[in-house]
Amino acid sequence: MIGKSEGIVVRTTDYGEANKVLTVYTREAGKIAIMARGAKKSKSRFTAVAQLFTHGYFLYQAGSGMGSLQQGDLLRSFRTIREDLTKTAYAVYLCEFLDRMTEDREPNSYLFDTLLLALTSIDEGKDIEIIARLFEMKLLQSTGYRPRLDACVNCGAVNVPFFFSIREGGFLCHNCASRDPHTIPTGPGAVKVLQYLSHMHMNQLGSINVKPETKEQLRRVMHTFLDEYTGIRLKSRKFLEQLEKMAPLIEDKPRQQES
Repeated sequence: MIGKSEGIVVRTTDYGEANKVLTVYTREAGKIAIMARGAKKSKSRFTAVAQLFTHGYFLYQAGSGMGSLQQGDLLRSFRTIREDLTKTAYAVYLCEFLDRMTEDREPNSYLFDTLLLALTSIDEGKDIEIIARLFEMKLLQSTGYRPRLDACVNCGAVNVPFFFSIREGGFLCHNCASRDPHTIPTGPGAVKVLQYLSHMHMNQLGSINVKPETKEQLRRVMHTFLDEYTGIRLKSRKFLEQLEKMAPLIEDKPRQQES
């Protein structure tokens, strides 16, 4: 049976000397594995569509197991992402996160659109950390993990100072914070952004200015929640953390050379 799907390559694996196995998240068929024979050869007709992040149409021989790529039509390569180390690291993280959180052959057009819009936003230079936090939120919500962010999970209080409780799965107000001795402090900015992200979609993301300390709180809340409730450990996230630690050194290096 021949299948044709619009998809994004979220993982590539070398197979033998010349072939690649592509993990493609598609709009029509969900996550599928396709063998791209000869894709590692420079003159292969599959080279362009066998790259990570590639968005295109994939015509493949489908069966009960792995498919075989017959034709690929490139829609967007996201080449500018691959030319920037930080953008690449974040895009790899989003793709690996989606790959690990979804099952094979379970179509979800919303997640496909969310990934495509996230990659497009990275490509356009929007705030890369906010894109990552929004993508995390949407993927969690879509797969059944929904932190409560509209009110205190215990008493229902709103519009008050909040702490985030991993154990309780959402915000605790000041009066209820004693229920969890391990709450994560969240300032008003972090609370507002988390609530904003929980209700918006990727196509609504515009320009947003978030302070570095607020971004750090957002990252800690989301990553701690992910660790607790999903149990997955991503190699790409470890690389991102290393990259973030190196960033000040990279930024200071030109100044040191000038002096």
